[in-house]
Amino acid sequence: MSDEPVAPTATTFEHATSRLGKIVDELERGDLPLEKSLELFEEGVRLARLAEERIASAEKRVEELLAVDPQGRPVIRKLPIGDEP
Repeated sequence: MSDEPVAPTATTFEHATSRLGKIVDELERGDLPLEKSLELFEEGVRLARLAEERIASAEKRVEELLAVDPQGRPVIRKLPIGDEP
């Protein structure tokens, strides 16, 4: 896996968190020039937001899968697969 930034739409939760960990390690070393540190920090913020969005989406899907109607029957509806709307 590359350490280069990846377009957010192509990034999985796992890739985002892995890359975020590498960014944190690099920044914690404290030996980077200011501009490189800012660049990595910006990438890290984008990845953290993307990971939060992926988690929120997964939580919503789980809630929909576990939903019941007022009579206690499971609510059945077609869920999007992948990035489908």
